[in-house]
Amino acid sequence: MSGRELFMAAPAPHAHVGADVGRTMRRVQLALLPATLFGFWIFGWPAVNLFVITVGASLLTEVFCERLRGCESRLWDGSALLTGWLLALSLPPWAPAWIGALGGFIAIAIGKQVYGGLGQNLFNPAMVARVALLVSFPVVMTHWVAPLPLGSEGAPGFIEGLRITLGVVPVPDAVTSASLLGHAKTELSRGMDLAQALDAAGGTLSAWHGARPGSLGETGALLLLLGGLYLLVRGVIRWHIPVAVFAGLALPAAVAHAIDPSHYLPATTHLASGAVVLGAFFIATDYVTSPNTASGQLLYGLGIGLLTWIIRSWGGYPEGIAFAVLLFNALTPVIDRYCRPRIMGRTRRGAPIRATQGSAE
Repeated sequence: MSGRELFMAAPAPHAHVGADVGRTMRRVQLALLPATLFGFWIFGWPAVNLFVITVGASLLTEVFCERLRGCESRLWDGSALLTGWLLALSLPPWAPAWIGALGGFIAIAIGKQVYGGLGQNLFNPAMVARVALLVSFPVVMTHWVAPLPLGSEGAPGFIEGLRITLGVVPVPDAVTSASLLGHAKTELSRGMDLAQALDAAGGTLSAWHGARPGSLGETGALLLLLGGLYLLVRGVIRWHIPVAVFAGLALPAAVAHAIDPSHYLPATTHLASGAVVLGAFFIATDYVTSPNTASGQLLYGLGIGLLTWIIRSWGGYPEGIAFAVLLFNALTPVIDRYCRPRIMGRTRRGAPIRATQGSAE
């Protein structure tokens, strides 16, 4: 090693807190593990197969793109694994294998690598893939199944689950169902009272304990909440974005429900349904695609929550968290520009503060 290489120093600051990309990714994955295992149990082998295929496609795409770019492999930092993991949690658990494989490719190749790799992407890669799949294949992406726990009567075994995932045999019509938000939107379009429709679907409590049709990331809301609290305690994320997302969703939902409960779901149902807990703690808090300052993060989270409620209430899709996250990912540079902290000795716009005669003395 030459003397020049030995004494080269990176720009300040030089403080080191002992955290790195790999450690952060492992902590997030650990926080996701309980909800993921619960999803495996409640939806059985097809869900396990889809998860493995989605994560595997993400890892293979990462390796392919890095070799294509001729750069050093960063596979072991865990970012591609986490991207595939989050995408798998947002998919219908009995979706066909090609959905997981295509989604993994889109997330890594289009959502991440085309921008230059880790830390360069403008949008959350997992949500890029989810929205692309949802817009392109809406029927497959909204085909939900009722919970059928491993070992229960009628639950497919490993071989049967593999045949379902590979499309050798179709998903039995007897197990297909609608998610809570999809059921509410369908009943509302039929002129039904939402309070009665919600009671018929099992109420809000079923959404919290997971005994409802939906993706892996919306059935274990309580376990995801515990995982999010673990990230807060470990200092992986800050409280501003999750709290703001919940507030931005719950406040308008509570007001609208108080005005017209027959046409608007209560705030508790909005918070427990869909992937809002997953989105608030694990997706919206992505370091790369979220604002840097506390005020910016509050504004960002409030916007995501409000837009999610608007899409759920009047949009064409029952769930809107992915669309909301992507839109505010695009607005993050603007938020950072107007919510940046003031540098000592300068105004917030960057102009130097001139000392008065009294202060100079």
